[in-house]
Amino acid sequence: MRQAVVHTRQKLNTSERRTSTVLGVPRSSLRYKAKAQDNDALRLAMIRLAKQYGRYGYRKIAELLRIEGWRVNHKKVERLWREEGLKLPERHKKRRRLYHKDSSVIRLRPTHANHVWAIDFVHDKLSNGRSYKMLTVLDEYTRQALCVEVKDKMNSDDVLEVMHRLLLEYGKPEFIRFDNGGEFVAEHLQEWLRRVGVTPIQIYPGSPWENGYNERFNGTLRREVLNSQWFNSIKQAQVAINVWPTEYNHIRPHTALGMLPPAPETLLENPILLALKLGARQEGFKKL
Repeated sequence: MRQAVVHTRQKLNTSERRTSTVLGVPRSSLRYKAKAQDNDALRLAMIRLAKQYGRYGYRKIAELLRIEGWRVNHKKVERLWREEGLKLPERHKKRRRLYHKDSSVIRLRPTHANHVWAIDFVHDKLSNGRSYKMLTVLDEYTRQALCVEVKDKMNSDDVLEVMHRLLLEYGKPEFIRFDNGGEFVAEHLQEWLRRVGVTPIQIYPGSPWENGYNERFNGTLRREVLNSQWFNSIKQAQVAINVWPTEYNHIRPHTALGMLPPAPETLLENPILLALKLGARQEGFKKL
């Protein structure tokens, strides 16, 4: 439009004020000069966070930058991300909701903390080919990782020991959701859960989506830890893997929680952040 004003003035020899009024162009826009932005400091901050949290992606890095005080949106971070040649996430087609043969979806929706816990196993191998297991426990409402227990072998007694420790630390959940693994359906474990007042929920056979919160967490664990590191011993795996839940709970932005971590360290000191988190969580459950 600036070029149109200049061209019209040259042809008709009219004033700037009259030409701008006729063409509907604000006069201030004729004198506006874009300021060259110095993004070097922002670029360095982005690269620093990308090195530290390499598998987060540009959206979560943008949120971490805003937490540090940068006034930036995810589109600008994406542009800088591309310019630096960093890997962008692949776009996947949205999956259809899966149903049972009776056209019903069986899933108890959590409504508050300690309402439903989800437990599951993750299997992996050391550099020498030796297998080991991880027991993951997740609060489905807060999305907080309560435990990632790493051992070479685990049976129902080990699961009971972990659950006993977690109940003492976090309190008693109303329900615990698990699949059909022998370690979970063992009679003495089921009896112990009922005796302490916890209702077990066994998902439908061959329906891992019914334990979707934990399955998603396990995928994140594999993507951000197991696929990026190669462990030589069980002890090394225990040390590295046990550090990650702290980052997941207190630092890593969670999409379903309005880009807030499950348990922000500043949550108790900042009531506004608490209100924003609870509001974002309620909106997230409305969409489910």
